[in-house]
Amino acid sequence: MYGRLFGRPKPEVFMMSLRLKSMLMMMLMCSAALAGCLGSDDDEKGSTSDVCSGDELIVAYEIKEDMPADDIQNPQQIANYLCEELGMNVKIYEVGSSGLAMEALRFGNADIAMNIDGGPAWVGWNAYGLDVMAADTKSDGRAYYDAHAWVKAGSEVAIAHLDGDDSTDPFSLLAGKTSCHTGWLKSAGMLMPMGYLIGNGYVTVEGDMSDTETLRVTINDYFDGSTGAGNAASIPESGALYSGYNGALECLSSGYGDVAFVKDSTPNSYCANEDAALNEAWCLDITEYVALPKFGSSPSHSVMFNDAVLDDDKEEMIRDTLVTMKKDVEGLDILNNVLGTDAMISTDTETHLGTYGAALMNIPGISSKYGNAFTDGSATGSIKSTINIAYYLADDSTVDANAQGMADRLASDLGVDVNLYDVSSEGMIIQALRFGNADIGFMEGGPAWIGWKQYGLSVLAVETTTSTGDTHYNASAWVLNGSDIADAHLDGDDSTDPFAMLEGKTSCHTGWLKSAGMLMPMGYLIKNGYVNPVGDASDINSLRTTIDTHFDGSQGNGNAASIPDSGALYSGYGGAIECLSSGYGDVAFAKGDDYSTPQKYCGDENASNNEEWCLEMDQYVQLSSFGQSPSHPVMYNPELLDVHTRNAILNAMLSWSDEMWIEDYPMGGQDYTGCYNVITHQVADIPMNQCGGEIISTVTSKGFKLVAGNSQNHLASYSDLLGSIPGLSEYYHSSDKYGITDAEDSEQS
Repeated sequence: MYGRLFGRPKPEVFMMSLRLKSMLMMMLMCSAALAGCLGSDDDEKGSTSDVCSGDELIVAYEIKEDMPADDIQNPQQIANYLCEELGMNVKIYEVGSSGLAMEALRFGNADIAMNIDGGPAWVGWNAYGLDVMAADTKSDGRAYYDAHAWVKAGSEVAIAHLDGDDSTDPFSLLAGKTSCHTGWLKSAGMLMPMGYLIGNGYVTVEGDMSDTETLRVTINDYFDGSTGAGNAASIPESGALYSGYNGALECLSSGYGDVAFVKDSTPNSYCANEDAALNEAWCLDITEYVALPKFGSSPSHSVMFNDAVLDDDKEEMIRDTLVTMKKDVEGLDILNNVLGTDAMISTDTETHLGTYGAALMNIPGISSKYGNAFTDGSATGSIKSTINIAYYLADDSTVDANAQGMADRLASDLGVDVNLYDVSSEGMIIQALRFGNADIGFMEGGPAWIGWKQYGLSVLAVETTTSTGDTHYNASAWVLNGSDIADAHLDGDDSTDPFAMLEGKTSCHTGWLKSAGMLMPMGYLIKNGYVNPVGDASDINSLRTTIDTHFDGSQGNGNAASIPDSGALYSGYGGAIECLSSGYGDVAFAKGDDYSTPQKYCGDENASNNEEWCLEMDQYVQLSSFGQSPSHPVMYNPELLDVHTRNAILNAMLSWSDEMWIEDYPMGGQDYTGCYNVITHQVADIPMNQCGGEIISTVTSKGFKLVAGNSQNHLASYSDLLGSIPGLSEYYHSSDKYGITDAEDSEQS
């Protein structure tokens, strides 16, 4: 009998037959008035037929397909117990999932639902107004557990957490690592950590926010260690290798993974016994496990009810009975074996589920996972009705038609109002994002780094610098062939260090505090001991003094270092190479390798297309790269911009990369003019300034396309060098030029 009840119908008839099936089974299996017996072979309690003849109580309970008939977890024990204690005709209403249990409560097919996990419980509360009456407790009496990321002691993530330096954020180092999850959509093993990481801007979601599989793609994109020659993220099926809490910890312990998402108590549960023989064979010493700050508190399993179905008196009786089960032997045995807990406590919905919801709100497809729960309009997926874009216009600029076209196109794509929020500096973009005057902002690398490190802003998307999809360019030093520096670089002798020979030479910079032209090379040279900073370490002007002291060629009857203002002689990338080519300077700091500045200005086969100051290309010698300078990112404030809105913005912007403007283009025997989509091969009749290719090529600093990004991947290597620049953080924070203050007033006057 037990086996028949646990057999599941075909999916297409499941919901229609469920209530009828339950009733028929009870009629077939239970004699007289004996309620809810799934196969009790102990008739010594024959008196229950009298006790259990009262009001009907239907308990929704998830039944596992593979549960054997004699399993000690048989929920019929609950029905029998409640029957005796309450004097009610208690029946088990078999469901195939916790989500269907919520549906049963919603439509009055069940009075209570037991053993409900946090995810479906939260959906039931938010979507259907269902309530919690009681919850399981843990061994310490809590009705929740804290969700943590655990890493190995000595790993870079653990070191960043333990070093006492707030600037070394351990969560930002998880990108590219191999993650160990307890299973698909498990609370502590996936929903809590991913909800936290997405909500706080560490992880960018790319894809359909209504599809749960988007989360799987997101995890694989962000954590898949194979990108760093590691292992693919571990998202095991139930019962598979590395599944469950112990499995995730084993995944970390074995070396397969770099981070395990489990409970606060998991390492102690499996690896902290004084008798090592009682620990799991894969356990490391308990001191090898380091917990990062908790993601939040995950609720224990709960008992839920529909207040519109269950009357108050019956609710109180059931609640009291559940709470007192621990006081007798039979009740405690059921708690332990069937429900997996030592006790239940009385609680309410807000107390039990309130904080959990903050993480779940950020999970793509969470409602659809539990039966498209938010079809009534209470979905969390709505986006902001008005979006503001912070866009910096230089002093000599007018309102850019393409910037307005970008705003108009985004408004059309999303069906909301989109406005340009004009700012007068890069720093004021930071200000606007900090205080919610703008939702996204287009920024350069330096201010973006400050926004990330000092104010918690995050990268949403980044421009590519090449047609192959690079999102960085290399910063390099260029010298002339035949110079002593070039000779030292090309002689194949490691003892002749060309960087050590830059002292006293005349340097050509693209401008003050430019990335490849100053910040990257100076950060590298200072960090590696070639240059000693001169002056106040908290004053950015000490950088100018440092440059003049180290590079000023006038010491050798040469020229003063070239640090031009915008538009002045030798300014910009072309200006720096001209400075070198003209003989004014000895070294030019510009772009190198695939982004070669000399190649851009002097490398055309038709010499008439090159700049008049150009030398032959073989006259330019590139020294080793200083590192990668990030392309321009689109930034946002994860504390203010909700995940659904930013995901909608990201998807819209990414789609623009597939568009290009065509004029009189022959196709299919007809000439077309308009915005051509290279994927769909359709030509849209929209204004030129709203075509994706035109927006990207003009508005985003002439990038090739936009791709999804995150702060750690895009800014970390840059950050390593910028951190060596004296006074840079203080400069961006307090300088009148950039206008970053602690005041909220960033409106234009």
